[in-house]
Amino acid sequence: MSQVNNSVKVIEGINPDSIPFDELMQAGEPVLLKGLVRNWQLVQRGRESAAAAIDYLGGFHNGRTVAAYFGRADIQGRYFYNDDLSGLNFESRRLPLNEVLEMLAQHLDDAAPPSVYVGSTTVDACLPGLRAQNELQFTHPMFDGNPPLASIWIGNRSLASAHYDAPNNLACCAVGRRRFTLFPPQQIDNLYPGPLSPTPGGQAVSMVDFANPDFARFPRFRDALATAQVAEMEPGDGLFYPSLWWHQVEAQAGFNAMVNYWWNPSPAFMDTPMNTLLHGMLSLRDRPTSEKQAWRALFEYYLFGPAEQPRAHLPVHARGPLEELDTMSARRLRARLLQRLNR
Repeated sequence: MSQVNNSVKVIEGINPDSIPFDELMQAGEPVLLKGLVRNWQLVQRGRESAAAAIDYLGGFHNGRTVAAYFGRADIQGRYFYNDDLSGLNFESRRLPLNEVLEMLAQHLDDAAPPSVYVGSTTVDACLPGLRAQNELQFTHPMFDGNPPLASIWIGNRSLASAHYDAPNNLACCAVGRRRFTLFPPQQIDNLYPGPLSPTPGGQAVSMVDFANPDFARFPRFRDALATAQVAEMEPGDGLFYPSLWWHQVEAQAGFNAMVNYWWNPSPAFMDTPMNTLLHGMLSLRDRPTSEKQAWRALFEYYLFGPAEQPRAHLPVHARGPLEELDTMSARRLRARLLQRLNR
């Protein structure tokens, strides 16, 4: 990979029962929490052997199927597009998780195994009981009524190209080693995102091959590299990174497992901003530049500036959707939007 000189900030000695969420959220930067989950049973089994970790996970499987990705050995775990972007370089099938684990076990000693990957699978849905021995405490008020979603990622060597996720993330490396390469959200232009659909994993990914970047085709990627931060994760480490940070993830062992926790502190009634972005493509993107600049000023005033400013000079009864939203007012606003979209 191209040279990256910046390492993610490291904090050691964090008690898994008292993670400093206020400090992490206020900093707004990735932080490697060294040894955060070193006492997890899954981490201990993985330190014994990959086979021990596979057997341990299989003992919790309830028979449910999972979405699994399969690629030829020659993709070397890089789940991406085919050469002309007409499709993907792997296939997806639903199989019982224990069958996928058996495939991984069969190829542990292969020099060039086929690529096998299970991504973002809800832990409680297919591995009930696992979290009783492998869990963190989320006691911060931010999680009241809004607990994080615990997901598991399982596979052999893999590379998830740089992408972003809407929620905040705490990723826990349980088995194998992982390398995260992270970029702040403002680097989107320098990362050359690919199509919005289809995508290898749900979000647009960078088209740059970090291992062999084509600077003639992607010259601004040099500027992105200047801002990149790398986290080298060992089993037992946790990595926090904020919403919308771009991250490439490399799983580096013959068998790897990671558990991550996603959360969004916003109320559940709020819609996803991605819907706003797509609607903006429909309603704004292709308007004349001068008109778009005028709309930008309106968006700055109503959306990106202080929420109190547009309503401060109005009496409460006249504020309508300018007032702080709650479940009922959000429902009314959504109905109003649907009515307009369906005209």
